[in-house]
Amino acid sequence: MTPSEAIQGVVNACQPLPTITTGGQPTPEHLAALHEAGVGIVLDLRDPREVRPFNEPAAVQSLGMEYINVPVTPITMNDETLDRVLGVLRSAGDKPVFLHCGSANRVGGALIPYLMLDYGLEEEDAVQQAMRIGLRAPDVMEWGLGYARSHRPKAGSEAP
Repeated sequence: MTPSEAIQGVVNACQPLPTITTGGQPTPEHLAALHEAGVGIVLDLRDPREVRPFNEPAAVQSLGMEYINVPVTPITMNDETLDRVLGVLRSAGDKPVFLHCGSANRVGGALIPYLMLDYGLEEEDAVQQAMRIGLRAPDVMEWGLGYARSHRPKAGSEAP
């Protein structure tokens, strides 16, 4: 089973990159399938205070996967939050990651800088990919784009 097969039925299920699978809120069954598919990290962008159908951190940890929560809210849509998200994705290396929020809207915005800075996509292509992932809100798009624009390597310097 592949990670993309493991999340069938998750809202906005997508595998935009070989080691990154994205979507909305998974069920415990999806998490078990992700574990079977080799996913090692679940990166949750939901605020811990958001209503959830089950105790996701406990479910992820009971499966032996790493659970990381980086809450994305109107108050936390800043560079520090994206630094944390990008830090997790960059340090994961080849370890597969499942990145989610409630609907994948925040996931799409948070991945724009990763797609541009780490994968070299042009702005338009990164936005199109983010929309395919689940991005719908203009403010979330601008958050990701603003970070990517301000963190682009200067001429003659290396990418992160």
